[in-house]
Amino acid sequence: MGPGDLKQTLCNLSPSDEKILVGFDTAEDASVYQINENQAIVQTLDFITPVVDDPYIYGQIAAANSLSDVFAMGADVTTALNIVGFDKKNLSSEALGEILNGGNEKIKECGGLLLGGHTIEAPEMYYGLSVTGIIHPNDVIRNNTSKIGHVLVLTKPLGMGILTTAIKRDLLEDETMRHCADIMAALNYLPSKIMRKYDVSSCTDITGFGLLGHSLESVNENTSFSIQCSEVPMIQEAIGLSKDNVVPGGTKKNMKYMEDKVSYMSRLSEYSKTILCDAQTSGGLLIAMDKNDAKEYIKEIEDLSFGYASVIGEVIPKGLKDIIVY
Repeated sequence: MGPGDLKQTLCNLSPSDEKILVGFDTAEDASVYQINENQAIVQTLDFITPVVDDPYIYGQIAAANSLSDVFAMGADVTTALNIVGFDKKNLSSEALGEILNGGNEKIKECGGLLLGGHTIEAPEMYYGLSVTGIIHPNDVIRNNTSKIGHVLVLTKPLGMGILTTAIKRDLLEDETMRHCADIMAALNYLPSKIMRKYDVSSCTDITGFGLLGHSLESVNENTSFSIQCSEVPMIQEAIGLSKDNVVPGGTKKNMKYMEDKVSYMSRLSEYSKTILCDAQTSGGLLIAMDKNDAKEYIKEIEDLSFGYASVIGEVIPKGLKDIIVY
């Protein structure tokens, strides 16, 4: 669902309890429920349809995508449950086993444990995880608490929605497909752990609503985000594909939703606007942090980010629009 439709659907469901530290009323990445004065649980659920042909790699990407919301909150994963819609008409039980093995490898990579799950037959394959993490109640990193003057760091490149659409249409070279798969399968686990030692005021991960959509969720009544398009890392092949209108429906919905919520201060190309709104799968973290810390952080995660991590903008006082792109 697009961000506008989802907001309307959820508007009457917010629970009320003093132990709920983070609900879904503020478009956070995951919920946080306090157990005692030293512990809170972080919960999330996500699943996706196949984005690559290889079942094992698809399982890795789907799991990385699901686990990411816990990392965006600054938490560590404890347990996970599989959620599976199995298309037995087009996939074998062996392929399903590969999907689940790929997912389990990613759960183990971040120190989590797979405890079971639920599988149904479905007309289209989907796979993901329900994830539980743990965090100290005072250490929760919200998405909308950024400080004016902090810079914005993005840890993965944009363009994955366009590129996975191209994969489905057999339009990508093998080398590019492997590169995209490696980026999507890479966990945000270590970038999350490393960021916690720096002066960080907010964090979110970039997934289905694109960079601009998730940025919109991350501003508050006092702040706007100023984004320098030329500094935003993008997979180069996505540029040409965007020009050829190889663009997923979710990205087009994001662009429509953001039309009146963003100011473009320079004459950006249409493909740039498209990629800034591109619906990502297992995208990177968008972190608001101290400018000097950002330099050290980017150096420290250079290999983890495939060299893409960049300062892409800053948090500024509230302007006429929530998002300003130069």
